[in-house]
Amino acid sequence: MAKTLVLSIALFLAACSQPEDPLPLVSETAAKATQPAPSARATPARQRVVIAADPWCPHNCEAGSDHEGYMIDIAREAFGLAGIDVEYVNMSWARALQQARDGYVDAVVGALPGDAPDFVFPEAAIGYSTIALYTHPDNNWQYNGVDSLSQFTLLAINGYAYSPELDSYIAKYQDNPEKVWILSGPAPLSRAIELLHQRRSDVFPEDRYVMQWQLEQDGSTESLRMAAVLHESPVYVAFSPVGSDSLELAALLSEGAKALQGTGRVAEILARYGLSWSD
Repeated sequence: MAKTLVLSIALFLAACSQPEDPLPLVSETAAKATQPAPSARATPARQRVVIAADPWCPHNCEAGSDHEGYMIDIAREAFGLAGIDVEYVNMSWARALQQARDGYVDAVVGALPGDAPDFVFPEAAIGYSTIALYTHPDNNWQYNGVDSLSQFTLLAINGYAYSPELDSYIAKYQDNPEKVWILSGPAPLSRAIELLHQRRSDVFPEDRYVMQWQLEQDGSTESLRMAAVLHESPVYVAFSPVGSDSLELAALLSEGAKALQGTGRVAEILARYGLSWSD
């Protein structure tokens, strides 16, 4: 369990990551068995929603675990109010985005607007992210815009969005591994932490709550230095751009989240992860 954190956010109930090769829907970890045919879910009487992502705890964690992430818990209960079950599956983030674009899953969780600009975003953001830049503890570098990265190797996870400025920098230098090193695979965050500790790379952007959670779970005796807070953003469950009922599902999630917020249930869910929201 993470230490107590404070997310300074109210529930966003007003209008306030390069895909890999397409693959059939096969999750690395799933809470329930998956259904292979995307067309089978495009029915008038919707009974379940399939949501995919790589673990990004505490926002969304390991599927089928006791703590699947506060965003998954909120989504389950919000859709439950409409009589819809949520199936949550784990796969790489780039693959999850592609599976949603191909219609094999209904939504991704933990999305920033820059991750999936073609997706359907609900009015309600049921999470909040603070992206920070991390270095080895002995690195005293200070961030002064992307130009200050010129002498360093930046790590980035395939398909992730971080901030408009940093995303443009990554897109510009993604084919130059001396400037930008793109990580893929089943555990890119643990790999990034290892590379920073080994001084094989210099700078890595990550959500500060995710980083703290991961370091605690790893029992790391050597922390990392947070060099700068880069970007703050609401985080969403974002729905497939090809889903025939994505707009309807987004509206149902927003309505359900608003109801849970009003009853105090959201605060109870957050408390399971050592988190709280304040206005």
